[in-house]
Amino acid sequence: MNNPLLTKSTLPFGAPQFDLIENQHYIPAFKKAIEDGKAEVDAIVNSPEPPSFKNTIEALEYAGESLNTISHIFYNLLEANTDEEMQNIAEEISPLTTEFSMYVRLNEGLFQRIKRVYDQRESLYLDAIEMRLLEKTYDSFARNGANLSPEDKETYSKYIEELSLLSLQFGKNVLAATNAFTLNLTKEEDLIGLPDFVKEQAAEAAKNKNHNGWLFDLTAPSYGPFMKFSERRDLREIMYRQYNTRAFGGEFDNSQIIKRIAELRIRVANILGYKNFAEYQTEHRMAKSPNYVNEFLNKLLEPALPKARQEVSELNEYAKSHGFTEEVLMPWDFSYYSEKLRAEKYDLSDEQLKPYFQLDLCIDAIFALANKLYGITFSELHDIPVYHPDVKVYEVKDNDGSHLALFYADFFPRESKRGGAWMTEFRGQRIYNNTDERPLISIVTNFTKPTANTPSLITHNEFTTLLHEFGHALHGILTKGRYESMTGTSVDHDFVELPSQIMENWCYEPEYLNTFAKHYKTKETIPSDLIEKIVTSMNYQSAYFHIRQLQFGILDMAWHTLTDIFEEEALSFEKKVLSATNVLPSIPECIISTAFSHIFAGGYCAGYYSYKWAEVLAADGFSLFKEKGIFDQEVATKFRELLTQGDSIDAALLYRDFRGHDPEPEALLKQLNIIE
Repeated sequence: MNNPLLTKSTLPFGAPQFDLIENQHYIPAFKKAIEDGKAEVDAIVNSPEPPSFKNTIEALEYAGESLNTISHIFYNLLEANTDEEMQNIAEEISPLTTEFSMYVRLNEGLFQRIKRVYDQRESLYLDAIEMRLLEKTYDSFARNGANLSPEDKETYSKYIEELSLLSLQFGKNVLAATNAFTLNLTKEEDLIGLPDFVKEQAAEAAKNKNHNGWLFDLTAPSYGPFMKFSERRDLREIMYRQYNTRAFGGEFDNSQIIKRIAELRIRVANILGYKNFAEYQTEHRMAKSPNYVNEFLNKLLEPALPKARQEVSELNEYAKSHGFTEEVLMPWDFSYYSEKLRAEKYDLSDEQLKPYFQLDLCIDAIFALANKLYGITFSELHDIPVYHPDVKVYEVKDNDGSHLALFYADFFPRESKRGGAWMTEFRGQRIYNNTDERPLISIVTNFTKPTANTPSLITHNEFTTLLHEFGHALHGILTKGRYESMTGTSVDHDFVELPSQIMENWCYEPEYLNTFAKHYKTKETIPSDLIEKIVTSMNYQSAYFHIRQLQFGILDMAWHTLTDIFEEEALSFEKKVLSATNVLPSIPECIISTAFSHIFAGGYCAGYYSYKWAEVLAADGFSLFKEKGIFDQEVATKFRELLTQGDSIDAALLYRDFRGHDPEPEALLKQLNIIE
């Protein structure tokens, strides 16, 4: 069988051959790539030459290249365009890839060669990049069990393999639980309060599934607007409870899976010499320790809690003055009355704004912003295969016309795609054999699809999401380094969100919004009074949403600072952890953890705090643009330099070089108008 995953792509820029790849190709490709990867590692271990940077450290950097390529393709599609067969394949190959990882990481012969090079590092005349790769390689092996006894290595391998399988099952359950529920409405009176654009999309969803009426589900473009606009409180409650009990009990239950994941992470940390998993995770991040993370979260929490409670109290009084008869607002009431108060307070609503944020124009606008800041251009290509008809691909060129990257964009929800939005890559960047191999970058979102009568229109909040993910993409597109493991977004976890968070700031800048926000029917530029309202309302209920993000970080740290296995149920554990931070009533049977994919199926375990950490960096960093001008070339050039560096320089130094000082949490609290 000719396997397109095992042949070098003949497409321009080495693009993946999505038009040729079928599910049947994955398992043979993984097995062959693992076999080749082991042979490459064996060649390093068995080399008759004394260990050197080139024949050991650099050779290892390039080993397993085929496996890396196949993994990028498979796991990205597993998230963005999956099916049951792919999920079964993932379960079959997970033990194989974990075993290969352990074959490398726990390879005594390989580690001894690395250690010999490391011990001689001061006499090797390495440049700064080579020295950093050497130090990071040695440290990676030491932190992944290379110094363990043979017995402990075997135990550690079993833990890692089980963790890998459990994470896959967790994600599979969340997707299945999300897809399992739909609300099919067939009477006009059930739609009271819903704007036309929401009803039109729901009618399209019903039609696509051969239902009558209107269909709502738990994906963001459906769930969010329903909770915000529906006047049917009983239906909002149903939707809320369904969304917030996903994968909790029933066929797709994750409650025991997360306890087992937490237990295994404690065991992994202990066997490596750490008290808990958070201590292990944060050691080589900007934060350095869980204690510092918790201090950081508390520093952001304490001044914000009173203001968040004040915001909720104000909303409660508003609701009562508009016919709400209960004692307090419940969580399924919040979005509905929040939107009403916002519309009244600022005379502003999503329905007013969406016509000015046509997705196609928003895409052009982010490309234009990148051009204005960094001189780069995006041109859509129609001859590059994609993995789904919704996906678009663009060539990115630098200001001198040279090729920088391919950029894939996948915007619309479907059952084969998990919820949320993310940036990823099909290939990283490196300089190999004196050739700059440029990256293949992708962003994936879940925005409202166009209908027969209306183009895709997104909310201002969704435009913020688009800018966020595009910031990550720019980090991958603009990078220029020697080694793929140290380029693009391969940086400290609490630094990786800076390029994305800082981009969000432009969505509140009139000077930028005026360049593209036009009504999709009349083509009129967004009125200045609407822009003023967007800016004025920027910090509407900012303390409430700030607390919400902090809760995720606090919950994450609670799971990963556990030092003992506990018998408590996940629900009661979560309730106890968050009790002091709640600003709305806590619903007894609702839970975050069982669908908290960031920490149980993604890369944010003991790292969710990094969103707030990066918000601090971004607030402080963007203040330089505000001071000099939001399109200032000198500041943009300095920030581009930060983006190109990847992990070649310590993140704290990299930020200090850009900004001239260390960031302070107060910068974010001031930006959110929580403190003066």
